[in-house]
Amino acid sequence: MTFAKGPQTVRRWFRSSLTAVAAAACVAGLAASSAAQAADTGKIGLDLPLLTSPFWQAYNNYLPKYAKEMGLDILAPVNSNGDPVQQITDMNNLLNLGAKGIVVGPLDSAAISRALDAAAAKNVPVVAVDVAPTQGKVAMVVRADNHAYGEKACKYIGDHVKSGKVVQIMGDLASVNGRDRSEAFRDCMKKGYPGVTVLEIPAAWKGDVAATALDSLLTANPDVKGIYMQAGGVYLSPTLQTLRRKQLLFPAGNAKHIVIVSNDGIPQEFEAIRRGDIDATVSQPADSYAKYGLFYIKAALAGQTFKPGPTDHGSTIIQLAPGLLEDQLPAPLVTKSNVDDKALWGNTVK
Repeated sequence: MTFAKGPQTVRRWFRSSLTAVAAAACVAGLAASSAAQAADTGKIGLDLPLLTSPFWQAYNNYLPKYAKEMGLDILAPVNSNGDPVQQITDMNNLLNLGAKGIVVGPLDSAAISRALDAAAAKNVPVVAVDVAPTQGKVAMVVRADNHAYGEKACKYIGDHVKSGKVVQIMGDLASVNGRDRSEAFRDCMKKGYPGVTVLEIPAAWKGDVAATALDSLLTANPDVKGIYMQAGGVYLSPTLQTLRRKQLLFPAGNAKHIVIVSNDGIPQEFEAIRRGDIDATVSQPADSYAKYGLFYIKAALAGQTFKPGPTDHGSTIIQLAPGLLEDQLPAPLVTKSNVDDKALWGNTVK
């Protein structure tokens, strides 16, 4: 470098350079301080499995309500849109944003372990809602008894059908929920209703897959007498549309009516029960999932631990495996006799 204006110019240049360096160092120090402060006062990260289902839309709407009641600061929820790989990325992004705890609805019971391990490495507690992981550490699983879902559906359909063909539209078998509901329904039918033949549709929580497969199945088996939908939020509309298109949708009480039981407890299912399109649903507690998901992440951050046994909110904590606890929340069967019960969350959603 050449200086054309002599020593004075050089001195002025060095003074301004030192001032700039000092200013830059100050800015960098403030940025580092801000980053550290953000990490110290990190918010709760929320990862949604999907938002195409009315059930998860309702759950998402309950989160800010209960967060406010509990004094929790939450990050804007991220939607993994049904993609287990994206969910791992989303969880890592929440960790990088400084989340001090995460509430997640796992899409894949095994794959989620990668994200759980990453959280554990940073001492960030995680609460799993709706689906239990098969590996990895969580502070609590907040869920209902999914075996009971399958059994309740089986007993209702079996008692009304007695014999003949019934269909179960299954969830994703990579999820413990899909496996639990499928196995429970299948085993219950085999033991309690030997005259019933179970036909199965693996639909992976995808409505279009369910509709296409059901259409083909009904073409080959127009004498189907019952249908069990493992997730009304994604299967209700396509199932009813398929039955209507094939002229097989008859109201309850009609001799040609196909007995239909669902899972979720969304308002759309309640309306379908009132119309007689379906007969029953198991009300999966979207409101309590949000409430107790946040409750347990707050407890984990406070260092609180729990043991198996009854809770003060009408549920039971069970041990799934050493160090893995699940709070099994109540999930009542809803039929025409109790569909207008104001205590059901599906009747409080606007």
